[in-house]
Amino acid sequence: MNMNFDLYMNDILKTARSEMEASGYEQLTTPELVEDAFKRSGTTLVMVNSVCGCAGGIARPAAAHAVHYDKRPDHLVTVFAGQDKEATAQARMLFGEDHLPSSPSFVLLKDGKMVAEVGRYEIEGHDPMSVVTNLQSQFEEYCEEL
Repeated sequence: MNMNFDLYMNDILKTARSEMEASGYEQLTTPELVEDAFKRSGTTLVMVNSVCGCAGGIARPAAAHAVHYDKRPDHLVTVFAGQDKEATAQARMLFGEDHLPSSPSFVLLKDGKMVAEVGRYEIEGHDPMSVVTNLQSQFEEYCEEL
């Protein structure tokens, strides 16, 4: 059996992107799109997506379910680490020096400034509901009620 690795990975990437878009997240694929999104007023949840197992099994499901809450971010966006490298690098630069780069991860912005984050160490090895609870506690603190 001969398997084309690039075709296999493209299928995984397409699925990973589609899952986020179906959950209401806007894809930021260029540094310019990142800049524009980070200039928005209000709260923005940034999901740093990846193809690793903890992204697929924990982080993306958590991203989809966390936003079903009385308080939620005004904007939902995602960058794809390893795929949209320039966009991810721009996001990480704008997160600030206190940010610990990891993927998958979540960063909550308020008026373009990082106020909270959930790093890979808080995702990997945890169940999706504990990540949802973590995100929603941040929403409770920083977001307005719908």
